[in-house]
Amino acid sequence: MRVDVDTDKCCGAGMCALTEPLVFDQSREDGTVVLLSAHPPEELWDSVEECVRVCPSQSISLDETA
Repeated sequence: MRVDVDTDKCCGAGMCALTEPLVFDQSREDGTVVLLSAHPPEELWDSVEECVRVCPSQSISLDETA
């Protein structure tokens, strides 16, 4: 699984960082998403998929073939 984020679309809600802090953080400057791990370990995939579902700006995408 590869995780991609679009910081231009991010509204800084922080749902991703709250849901999976091992993969996402927020910028101290503007609160937008910071991707910590583009290839998270398999045990985090369910929570990363939850981040995609709860992101209000739909700025997180997954490539499950990568």
